Amino acid sequence: MYDYRVIRSDRRTAAIQITRDGEVLVRCPRRMPEAEIRRLVADKSAWIERHLPASTEPDAPALTAGELDALKRHAREIIPARASYFAPLAGVTYGNITIRSQKSRWGSCSSKGNLSFNCLLMLAPPEVLDYVVVHELCHRLEMNHSPRFWAEVERVLPDYRVRRKWLKEHGGALLCRLHAASGGCEDGETENRVI
Repeated sequence: MYDYRVIRSDRRTAAIQITRDGEVLVRCPRRMPEAEIRRLVADKSAWIERHLPASTEPDAPALTAGELDALKRHAREIIPARASYFAPLAGVTYGNITIRSQKSRWGSCSSKGNLSFNCLLMLAPPEVLDYVVVHELCHRLEMNHSPRFWAEVERVLPDYRVRRKWLKEHGGALLCRLHAASGGCEDGETENRVI
């Protein structure tokens, strides 16, 4: 069990936050029982374990506005080129590509075929970026996560599971860098939606 500090307020739900100093905070309703708080911390121990090192590493500070702008510019150069490379391999076409700095989502594909990608992918290994690009392109064939969808991803990237595993294990640390400027990563707010 982790040491934690409780901050009670008029909020309706409880959430765990990790500060940049590595302190675990539990923000909860005023009348939430102590036993329930302990249970919440125990239930979220895996989340805390994943995010605590990222919050305390000195080489992973909050991204500045200038750094985010630079990441977006770089992403606008790299990601469309990767989509252009992989689209014929997947056997699909696509519409517009948008680059954003999202706090939980790595990419998306609209029903019209427009693609959106998180600029934080520029901080991930190139093979992980390629996995996200292929994932979204394959949604042009299957707008779901059915076995048929994963078969399409595997057809283009036979080792996609390794790339997806990296994103699952390290993506939360990258997302924390968006939240760190506002006081740290809060569970439920900083969700690493592995795709």
